[in-house]
Amino acid sequence: MTGGNGTGSDQTLPPESIAMKIVQLAEVTSFPMDRHSWGQFVYSVAGVIELTVKGSRYAAPPDFGVWLPPETEHLAWAGHETSYLLLDIEQRLCDRLPRKASVLSVGPIAKAILLDLKRRGIGEPGTADDARLMRVLVDQLSVGSHLESFLPLSEDRALKQVLESLCQNPGDGRSLEEWASHVHSTERTLARRCKRDLGMSFVKWRQRLRLSRAIAMLSDGLSVQTVGHKLGYSTTSAFIAMFQGAIGATPNAFRGSLREEDEGFR
Repeated sequence: MTGGNGTGSDQTLPPESIAMKIVQLAEVTSFPMDRHSWGQFVYSVAGVIELTVKGSRYAAPPDFGVWLPPETEHLAWAGHETSYLLLDIEQRLCDRLPRKASVLSVGPIAKAILLDLKRRGIGEPGTADDARLMRVLVDQLSVGSHLESFLPLSEDRALKQVLESLCQNPGDGRSLEEWASHVHSTERTLARRCKRDLGMSFVKWRQRLRLSRAIAMLSDGLSVQTVGHKLGYSTTSAFIAMFQGAIGATPNAFRGSLREEDEGFR
């Protein structure tokens, strides 16, 4: 994942210890395969970042970010009007962080430190106090909860075709039975492969996909009605119920919190 000019990661020496970059993108951007010798934490401020590592797609929900250990090959995709922070961490400081790509929770302390560093324009620590603050940030990320993948993928031929089609059009409302017919399989076979490869049901996976896209579209300023329609919900109330059940807030309340957070990061 590159920073600097917003098109990729600088293939230079890793930071002396920890460094932070701010990347802002005005349009949908796809990044080529990348890897680097330091660890990297990707935290979306507005919009959504999706990273793909060894067949798993990582799209962090609110209050989470994506962790890439050193030497992790990854592809990345960013939506329209996306802003995110990149925290580069020297390899020797990554011991307490997960050894695999993960979605990490960002608690109140970690978020407050990110906000403070952003407000003061701190890229690399210039003082002993800021160096300690960045170490505390890494400590906070290392003790937070983590998910191995928010949106796992599959290499199974039939299931992969279904998942990739849904990633292109998350509003497609076909049932698993209808998808099975489309890929010349059976509903029972696809259901078993969902449990085996994704660790969840087809319905749960599609809900996670829609949730991640809803976050991006709400961040882009689309109305709740438009987002629900684009994601295949028959009524706005059905979309609101899904979103509130997953996030714990209505789409409008979530959008309000995004505005507050975005103003804080400005």
